[in-house]
Amino acid sequence: MARPKEFDERTAIGRAMDAFWLRGYEGTSTQALCAATGLGRSSIYNTFTSKHELFMRALDHYAERGIASRTALLEEAEPGIGRFRALFAYTIDEEVATHGRGCLVVNTVAEFGDRDTEVKARIDADTKRHLALLTSAALEGQHDGTVDRARKPADIAEFAHSTVAGLRLMSRRGSGRAAMEAVANIALDAIAAK
Repeated sequence: MARPKEFDERTAIGRAMDAFWLRGYEGTSTQALCAATGLGRSSIYNTFTSKHELFMRALDHYAERGIASRTALLEEAEPGIGRFRALFAYTIDEEVATHGRGCLVVNTVAEFGDRDTEVKARIDADTKRHLALLTSAALEGQHDGTVDRARKPADIAEFAHSTVAGLRLMSRRGSGRAAMEAVANIALDAIAAK
């Protein structure tokens, strides 16, 4: 008979996610993961097999949480250009509230580049889902006349996605709300119907 786990795996993954998000993969030692999760080394390795596997699970957890919140945000926002306005405002508010913590996905891209194929596959899948949401918002905005019809919806989605990543990087380097709002306003002007 298997011994029951004495911890909530999802909670441990969430706490590990926070540790990786704060310090990055390389900057997070196994000891730091033990402290963050409250688990001993043997529990971490018995459950997750390696630091890398725990990181993959944390990245998946972050991505699932992120796509759910972005979907809800865009669904609740005003249609068309309003969805992009809400996305940029949410990003800025989140960055101000977390004092420039950035995005775990953006931070991971900066740390890993494309040298780890498993990480790259996870990032590519997450990006694809976000781009699908933003392409749909762009298309809707073109239909309601609030988004520039001269550009491809997929290109607008890439631009908006890159703007969000840029805002997160600005925050990480210490930019304040006013600077981020200026960039968001320029981005909105760029995609708005002329």
